[in-house]
Amino acid sequence: MNNYPFGSNSPKSFNAYPRGDFDLELGTVKRTRKPKKSPLSPLSMIKSFGNRFQYYYKLHPVLVFIICLSVGIAIFLILSLYGKYYRMSSYPLESAGLDGNYPFAKLKNLVMVAGHSVYTNIDCGKVDKEDSWFLESYQKHPGQAATFVVHIQEGVEIVARDDGALLLFSGGETRKDAGPRSEAQSYWTVAESKGWFGKDESVRQRALTEEHARDSFENVLFSVCRFRELTGSYPHNITVVSYDFKEERFAHLHRSAIGFPESRFFFSGTPASPTSKEAALKGEALVRTQFQEDPYGCGGSLWHKKLGRDPFHRSIPYPNGCPEIEGLFRYCGAAPYPGSLPWM
Repeated sequence: MNNYPFGSNSPKSFNAYPRGDFDLELGTVKRTRKPKKSPLSPLSMIKSFGNRFQYYYKLHPVLVFIICLSVGIAIFLILSLYGKYYRMSSYPLESAGLDGNYPFAKLKNLVMVAGHSVYTNIDCGKVDKEDSWFLESYQKHPGQAATFVVHIQEGVEIVARDDGALLLFSGGETRKDAGPRSEAQSYWTVAESKGWFGKDESVRQRALTEEHARDSFENVLFSVCRFRELTGSYPHNITVVSYDFKEERFAHLHRSAIGFPESRFFFSGTPASPTSKEAALKGEALVRTQFQEDPYGCGGSLWHKKLGRDPFHRSIPYPNGCPEIEGLFRYCGAAPYPGSLPWM
């Protein structure tokens, strides 16, 4: 008997029968059937859905089209809402003041004094003189400077009577030849020089500026955003101080454009100088018509006038600080803004 050692020199093993199921009776190998694809596989499901879609489309093409359109609109709305939520959630908390550190969180009412000119005199002793202000040609009337001073004093007195009010002088650097001085800062400086803030330090502390507005609509909208930056909320009441002949423009056109409730919007008007009243009324009628056709001042003559009142190309920070009304800042149209607003 031969003994074969095990190891590397041992004969190689071999398969006595081929792989697969061997039929002993027939002496053949049965071929192994490949398993059928599961009906739940992704490719099968997609193919099945495509076939069904074609079938139903041939039977009811209009119905299928309506369903697809509805699904598309629903997806679009969901993505739009998600995008808005994402922008809100990713908005820098510090820049918006959303960290909860608002210096005037207890104040609820806004008093806005609309600026009309820039004070250019180094000496504040002549605030009621025309040569102390930079005046456009249509403003050069005796007594014009005194009307600005009356607006300033009126705003301070209203805030002094309301402990829950914030005073904002509104107006940007609108005059190139006046230098980089804002209307708002001019008004605040005049109030300070006159001592109208009084001995009550709280009135002075509650008097601030909004220094980017270029027209009356922006006076309102930008001041609302500035109020949000300083208080963390939107004003419950708004009071505007300006010329009495501008009441229709502010209390109706601008208020309607931002959708603010009429019952919480107030207007305190003072008269124009006697020598400028007739021309002022004609000019106001023209501007009012322009805002009726273009409520948001985003086209035509109103837009070009706005560009002309930004000689130093200041970057406007809004709607930073008031992200809830970002859509209102972006909106341009003859119809009222269709989106939701915090005060509605």
